[in-house]
Amino acid sequence: MNGSPPRVNKWLITLTVMIPAFMEIVDTSIANVALPHMQGSLNAGTDEVTWVLTSYLISNAVIMPMTGWLARMFGRKRFLISCIVLFTLASILCGTAPNLATLVFFRIVQGAAGGALIPMSQAIMMESFPPQEGGMAMAIFGIGAMFGPVVGPTLGGWITDNLTWRWIFYINIPVGVLAVIMARYFIFDPSYLKRGKASIDYWGLALLTLGIGSLQVVLDKGQQDDWFSSSFIITFSIISVISLILFVYAELKHEHPIVNLRLFKDAAFASGNFIMFMVGFCLYGSVVMLPLFLQTLMGYSATMAGLVMAPGGIASVIVMPIVGAYIRRRSGRRIILAGLALGAVSLFLMRGFTLEASYWDFMWPRVMLGAALGMIFPPLTRATLANIPRVEMGNATGMYNLLRNIGGSVGIALSATMLTRLAQFYQANLAGHVNPYNPVVQSRLRELTEAAMGRGMDAVTSQKAALGVLYRVVGREAGLLAYTYIFWIIGLAFLVIIPFLFFLRRPRYAP
Repeated sequence: MNGSPPRVNKWLITLTVMIPAFMEIVDTSIANVALPHMQGSLNAGTDEVTWVLTSYLISNAVIMPMTGWLARMFGRKRFLISCIVLFTLASILCGTAPNLATLVFFRIVQGAAGGALIPMSQAIMMESFPPQEGGMAMAIFGIGAMFGPVVGPTLGGWITDNLTWRWIFYINIPVGVLAVIMARYFIFDPSYLKRGKASIDYWGLALLTLGIGSLQVVLDKGQQDDWFSSSFIITFSIISVISLILFVYAELKHEHPIVNLRLFKDAAFASGNFIMFMVGFCLYGSVVMLPLFLQTLMGYSATMAGLVMAPGGIASVIVMPIVGAYIRRRSGRRIILAGLALGAVSLFLMRGFTLEASYWDFMWPRVMLGAALGMIFPPLTRATLANIPRVEMGNATGMYNLLRNIGGSVGIALSATMLTRLAQFYQANLAGHVNPYNPVVQSRLRELTEAAMGRGMDAVTSQKAALGVLYRVVGREAGLLAYTYIFWIIGLAFLVIIPFLFFLRRPRYAP
């Protein structure tokens, strides 16, 4: 197209890019609750069926940092529409998959197509709004980013229970068709984003795929395979480290790199990415641990656990536009600082959970955490990306989202590992106090044995039942101590981020 692209209302552009972005974010988590149904339908083992999630995350992570390069190579509008079409077709093929191998293959395709949607949507929004309104743009984008993980598991559970797991993929068809039509009419390539004829960075492409893919495998499968006790995990760790070191060297030497690592020379961009990595660590770690706590120790159903999580997403949705309006003419560092402090307080409140806590005891810290994240995301994204040249915006948003996702993967992996190890540690400690010479234990065992005999059991069976009850009590208390310790660690992680706010400069607005 010659000359400047036609002017399109920024709110139409916002709606256009938010639809595929929200679809991709929901698909990241919608399959989680359907895994047991897939396992039975496809005759797969528990370890095997988790590749439905892992394969999607790996291909998603690999594509994200190269989004800017791909958009320049093929033209951003063409690439965006191609990704939406491929994502929708892959969703159909996932729904019709006859076996696990086929499903995993099409999930890889779906993840690769979806990985580019988030950075491209973010880059388009940053360009469509005036620089002073960048905070509002990211607030609107953040609403979808925060609400998607809340909607995903709830929607996935309802569809799986009332239809079949295949429909969690089929629902993408009308959304994908609408997104393609809107992108066709409302998205245009900016004049400065010219399709390049530069040589392809084959080494960068190969090393990035190998390094990020191997890292994601290690993070997703590490706890399951007992980390470095497994030769599988050791092998992929070595491949990841070597590949990423060689990737950095290759990209800094190449004239037209697939990922422009020179952007990290900007202190605000480098600091913002590290902060986002840590926020991803805190967000995903807490969002995974809280539902597990509710369902394994408190006996909540998946729906009830969702009702505890949902108000946090609603709090983010309410707070983000207010924050976006506030930072139009003010520095966002104070808002980020307040958000980090509030996030730490909410996690420290979660450390006080007990096995007698009510729904409201769980909900209010979750609401505080949701509000805190709503205060962090818009100003942090704006401060990180505001000084990036527009021609590099696709590159910058790709790396920014990749680091958030890797931070989330690290948070989930570390939390899961700590949960297993701490539960064993606390159970061993508590069990040392539960012995036949402890008068409290003797009294409790006697009460439980008599209660069992009152139900018609003989003396031997009653004593075994009483010991079983006591064992479960010790296990629950050990689990409680493990979960609350993890919440405390994540709360401290929020506070560790604060010194890095110093490097976030007030955005300078170039004409």
